[in-house]
Amino acid sequence: MTSTTVPAPSAATIAAIPTGLFIGGTWRDAADGSVFDVENPATGEVLAAVADAGPDDGDDALAAAVTAQAPWARTAPRFRGEILRRAYDLVMARQDWLAEVMTSEMGKPLAEARGEVAYAAEFLRWFSEEAVRISGDHTTTGDGSNRIIVTREPVGPCVLITPWNFPLAMGTRKIAPAVAAGCTMVLKPAPQTPLTSLALAALLQEAGLPDGVLNVVNTTDAATVVGRWMASGKARKVSFTGSTAVGKLLLRQAADTVMRSSMELGGNAPFIVCADADIDVAVDGAMAAKMRNMGEACTAANRMYVHRDIAAAFSRRLADRMATLRMGNGLDSATQVGPLIDAAGRDKVQRLVDDARQRGATALTGGQLPDGPGYFYPPTVLANVSPESELMTTEVFGPVAPVIPFDDEDEVIARANDTEWGLVGYVFTQDIDRAFDLSERLEVGMVGINNGVVSNPAAPFGGVKQSGLGREGGKVGIDEFLEYKYLSVPRRQGKLPAA
Repeated sequence: MTSTTVPAPSAATIAAIPTGLFIGGTWRDAADGSVFDVENPATGEVLAAVADAGPDDGDDALAAAVTAQAPWARTAPRFRGEILRRAYDLVMARQDWLAEVMTSEMGKPLAEARGEVAYAAEFLRWFSEEAVRISGDHTTTGDGSNRIIVTREPVGPCVLITPWNFPLAMGTRKIAPAVAAGCTMVLKPAPQTPLTSLALAALLQEAGLPDGVLNVVNTTDAATVVGRWMASGKARKVSFTGSTAVGKLLLRQAADTVMRSSMELGGNAPFIVCADADIDVAVDGAMAAKMRNMGEACTAANRMYVHRDIAAAFSRRLADRMATLRMGNGLDSATQVGPLIDAAGRDKVQRLVDDARQRGATALTGGQLPDGPGYFYPPTVLANVSPESELMTTEVFGPVAPVIPFDDEDEVIARANDTEWGLVGYVFTQDIDRAFDLSERLEVGMVGINNGVVSNPAAPFGGVKQSGLGREGGKVGIDEFLEYKYLSVPRRQGKLPAA
């Protein structure tokens, strides 16, 4: 179903968001006065015009972060943790406001947006607690001549680059550990969704984050602004979430100044349903793994490998579920599927679906562009998809579930691993030994076993191969923002005991 209601965000919601650059604790216009428009992808209407930073603005932001780094690094861990805890409380208190902002500029339904706010806030709370748990080590050398003291120190000013699909959660997932570790930051949000990042910056300022610790630079000239940050030698770490192609470019730039790098890049997740799986559980998992965020997620299940004995039944049940979803403007409370982010994203999805159908796939539901405004694409299930389809090698980033039958476990593992990506995989089976065996053989950083949602602030998020470097969240998330320092101290030598 498609919702015909086209609500608009309240004027107060948009008016409450600062639209400038946030540099050194001050909201300001771009140096040359440039702005760019932020649109609602459900309607195409302009929500706001935000400051469009140039290279000089970017330089000012990095200078503010560099100036703030030394005093910020010396603050007490508890002080930093309490700022994050106050920020958590503020985010949760403004949950409805933040959800409406996010839905307006990104398109996801309000229910999902509220869920993202809660998920994003949890990173603030989690790292508020990790700030006081930064530990070191103390031992002696093997010959007893020296004490070895190991301390942990903030890596220094960080470049943070966030995507449009989870604008609040990807912001807090990077900002919170950096704050906890004692690092300052320059943040470049995606130009499609800067309003959420600006709202978050305002809440962090309200929570007491000192001037210059976080600097937010909206820009349509990312190549120049970020390029100068990367080449400056002043930024000591880059953390990026986005496409593998851009991640590779940043890694090449990082090599010139030997910057610490964290990369959360593309995915093309295999979703394996074994012959003994509970089909209802598998379909529930498929809905969660595929339809979260309209499929615009790096964790989305993009290749559904289903044992041939149950492939037809699974496909029918999944198609029946997908066909009932209500598509429309995310601001309508009845909407379950919002628009894709832009025309290019929607057209890519249609191209991949057309290619699969030309190779023999059958659309059990969806598969055609709807009429009307907005960048909508209907939930789609494709049965009997050829392994040669472009869908098998391209991250679709849309609500399309291609089902590919398989006959044995060796075959499905070979197919699942035949990709440059290795972010997440999913395994559905009622045999615990089979679940662990397949999970161990999958070349991914995360596995959902009879579970379609793996993301959690308490768990390490990240992949292998060309899906990235490093981990975000969990106990290890703060490590990405800390360096080890070893102190060697001579040890007084007493008289050795007689042999």
